[in-house]
Amino acid sequence: MKVVLFCGGLGMRLREFSESIPKPLVHVGNRPILWHIMKYYAHYGHTDFILCLGWKGQMIREYFQNYSDRLPRDFVEKENKLANESSTGDVHDWNIKFVDTGLMSNIGQRLKVVESFLDGEKTFLANYTDGLSDVSLDSIIDTHQRNDAIATFMSVRPVQTFHCVDSRSDGSVSEIVAVSESGLRANAGFFVLDSAIFGEIHDGEEIIPAPFNRLIAKNKLFSVPYEGFFACMDTYKEKQMLDDLQESGERPWEVWRYPRHDPKEAKS
Repeated sequence: MKVVLFCGGLGMRLREFSESIPKPLVHVGNRPILWHIMKYYAHYGHTDFILCLGWKGQMIREYFQNYSDRLPRDFVEKENKLANESSTGDVHDWNIKFVDTGLMSNIGQRLKVVESFLDGEKTFLANYTDGLSDVSLDSIIDTHQRNDAIATFMSVRPVQTFHCVDSRSDGSVSEIVAVSESGLRANAGFFVLDSAIFGEIHDGEEIIPAPFNRLIAKNKLFSVPYEGFFACMDTYKEKQMLDDLQESGERPWEVWRYPRHDPKEAKS
């Protein structure tokens, strides 16, 4: 399956870094978060990537053109398509398509721009490229196919420290509870999508909420709740947490360090 990665946002909540580089190039340890996410998909056998570029997209292109795991590598670009001509290294079998999807486009419109590059693909994968997880990708795909869904995504408990408040008509509070204990779940941005999704996204629309609400009405939207590791890199504090895990050697998202046949399963 092809993997669509949304790499064009401004990353305003991580402005300490994203004013000078695009958010997907902000490092976790010694590699960009984008590299970690692509390694995750490659572990499951999905190495055909479409990168939706926007803000400072040329820097992402240049990163892979100049990529080296240990030694200098030779790359060739043909028709806006990057191929690694080396037979060794950790990205040697990655096929990367770079697509300029606009500076200010939303996710829904970026996806529409790359529709032609997904021609013939009944099912494809997509990711916001700002979160890391050890969820079994195979289990999300299995849930999607088993339910004949048009869209499936991983959902997680919110990690923010906010509290949900329920109040009566007179303003008196009837209940207050931490958002993480509220029973609400957040979209974590790990998607499995069918090509029918393009018919649900109207001009100018974000992928959420309108297109997904149409899928809800058709019973074609599914979520895979996951209780294992997930961390989003939206803020400097969250980046520091990931850096600390990287430094300590406790890197749950590095599923490629373990045999493919022993994944941590998502609960579906």
